[in-house]
Amino acid sequence: MFLNVAAYKFVDLDDLPGRRERLRSLGARLGMRGTILVAPEGINLFLSAREDALRPFMAELSADPSLAGLRAHESWSDEVAFARFLVRLKREVITYHRPGIRPADRRAPAVAPEALARWLDAGHDDAGRPLALLDTRNAFEVAVGSFDGAIDPGLRSFTDLPAALDTHRPQLRGKRVVTFCTGGIRCEKAALAMAADGFEHVVQLDGGVLGWFDRMAGRHWRGELFVFDRRVSVTPELRRGSWRQDFPGRGISRRPDSHATAAPPR
Repeated sequence: MFLNVAAYKFVDLDDLPGRRERLRSLGARLGMRGTILVAPEGINLFLSAREDALRPFMAELSADPSLAGLRAHESWSDEVAFARFLVRLKREVITYHRPGIRPADRRAPAVAPEALARWLDAGHDDAGRPLALLDTRNAFEVAVGSFDGAIDPGLRSFTDLPAALDTHRPQLRGKRVVTFCTGGIRCEKAALAMAADGFEHVVQLDGGVLGWFDRMAGRHWRGELFVFDRRVSVTPELRRGSWRQDFPGRGISRRPDSHATAAPPR
């Protein structure tokens, strides 16, 4: 079995070329597969390897004081989830083109999965506000699965979100807005950006959908979750799902032997 890890942290980082070389060396020595993105605003990683290699890698990574407290989402697969190991330097760990949005300075308010489940069961937050779940992922990801009743802005790229939200402003007014994404990184930036743009009562889902699956499994979720690796999708139980991806066109479709029902695009 192979251990798969997704993790990120917004934190000011320096000496990026030196960090890249150290990570490349450590990853090559331990047989890592996957991608690590390093930027002045932090780190974002998706890795897959044998457990006895990946856990020492993550331990050494977390030993860096800048990366202490790095939270990781774990899942398992029969095959390694990536073909190669890359460490890339980027301007942003998640591209948004708004340098004034700095999660390293102030984390967006968050709601824990348990609290969101309570809100969804009740139909409102603790203050009685109606809920609006906002999917900040790309439209092709939403096609694989999403929360029941979530708003799909129809994004082709995360950078499309500000323009897309303008059309939803009346729909979101007066509601508790909960942004969500795969592992937390996009919905954290989105929540801060929305607050800066005048949206009120905005929080992020702590840990993203992977964190939700860890603690709530498939409650209030329809379909599977798209992931950016060879598995293509995972079920709420974090097992390999029923979707496949066609390269080089990157189209996605159901596996021929699958009969599960996924959420249609909305």
